[in-house]
Amino acid sequence: MAIKKVEHPMIEFGLQTKGSYEHMQEAKKYLPGGVTANIKHFAPYPVVMDKGKGAWLKDIDGHWYVDYLMGYGSLALGHGHSKIKEAVYDQLVDDGTCLFGTPHKLETSFAKKIMSYYPSIEKLRYTNSGTEATQLAIRLAQVFTGKKRIAKFEGHYHGGYKEMLYSINPPVSEAGLEEAPSPVPESAGVDVDGQEPYILPFNHLKGMEKLLKDHHKELAAVLIEPVQSGFIPADQVFMDRLRELTKKYGVILIYDEVKTGFRSALGGGQEKYQVKPDLTTLGKVIGGGFPIGVVGGRSDILDVSSPDRGADVFEAGAQGKASAKEVLFHSGTYNGHPTILAAGLATISVLEEDYNNVLSFTNELRKGIEEIGRKAGFPIKTCGVGSIFNVIWNQDTLPRHYRDLQKTNTKMRKELDFKLLQSGLYTKPLNRYSISAAHGEEELEFTLKAYEKACESLKGGAGVS
Repeated sequence: MAIKKVEHPMIEFGLQTKGSYEHMQEAKKYLPGGVTANIKHFAPYPVVMDKGKGAWLKDIDGHWYVDYLMGYGSLALGHGHSKIKEAVYDQLVDDGTCLFGTPHKLETSFAKKIMSYYPSIEKLRYTNSGTEATQLAIRLAQVFTGKKRIAKFEGHYHGGYKEMLYSINPPVSEAGLEEAPSPVPESAGVDVDGQEPYILPFNHLKGMEKLLKDHHKELAAVLIEPVQSGFIPADQVFMDRLRELTKKYGVILIYDEVKTGFRSALGGGQEKYQVKPDLTTLGKVIGGGFPIGVVGGRSDILDVSSPDRGADVFEAGAQGKASAKEVLFHSGTYNGHPTILAAGLATISVLEEDYNNVLSFTNELRKGIEEIGRKAGFPIKTCGVGSIFNVIWNQDTLPRHYRDLQKTNTKMRKELDFKLLQSGLYTKPLNRYSISAAHGEEELEFTLKAYEKACESLKGGAGVS
């Protein structure tokens, strides 16, 4: 359907968000680009929020939105859930401190809970973010195998550090062959002296097989999001074959489940595919809105970080101990933070009761969005697994990898997103939807009405083709 060209669609957005605009101008005096993480920015400027409650956010202009960003998927219970507040309060009162700086009981209790859903995890270590978790997983694999090179899949994101900032969303013109992608740097300052990751094609069986066969002698590990970006699932045969080949070649298979953990299923992508990776990284949901990361997996791999193996960097020259270089040193003052683990346990306990309701809401919302698009004559589809999905503006089939996403109409999807923002739905334009236990009938009705209004506006020519 042709969409008539009219005045710039940002005018209404600008009128609605004057406070955000003024705040961002002030913020730029103190913060690069006015933000503390590049992902928080979008053009022409991000909406600045003032308050969260349940499934809703309020901006500094006083407008309320149904929140579908949910802290990029971290807030599986919504904003300010009573069980998380209670858990945090009880931990502080009962323990008398927010930080021991020593081992404590919650470290083991939380580990047992995680392992009950992720049987591939025999031991684990805590970090302060999903990014730190993937960094540690790579180091563990390198030390365990004695090899250095890493492979990742095109279109997959594993954190904002230079070793992995390759081929996440590159121009197709620079990306090389579909079956043998080129490593394309996605940031300044990512020169890794010829040790850039090998890039594997996602959901491309023959390409993946050939590249692993050609490079396995150099490879310590392969990292994969079992569901790309949380919403493009892998084929079952692809995941089975990847596991088969990494075992055959002695390459560590790392599932990055920071997005998919407790979302694609309570047991993440490995529950969905019934595949046991060697290492798993988790984050987001398991912190209940607080910063956390986990690396877990085979005992023999995790044990290369055990202090029982020798001295550490603070015990130089310790008599009777092996050199510090014999042990993979891993530390962090806030690793296994008791307040965060209490919040995480509370989150998981609520999800154990409410996860099926979250899935039911997600399915109803997806069906409703697609039906509204169909009635408006727009090629709107949804794509996802569990409590995450994305809205795809595309005439053809659902995407199976990054290159398929490049063929979708992101211009119209972005216009739809700004129309929805003006109607009271929040997610960063072009981003995925993450559903929480706080979303219910009120939010469903509000959301579908906002979609009807947005589609009518676009259909009537109030957008730009």
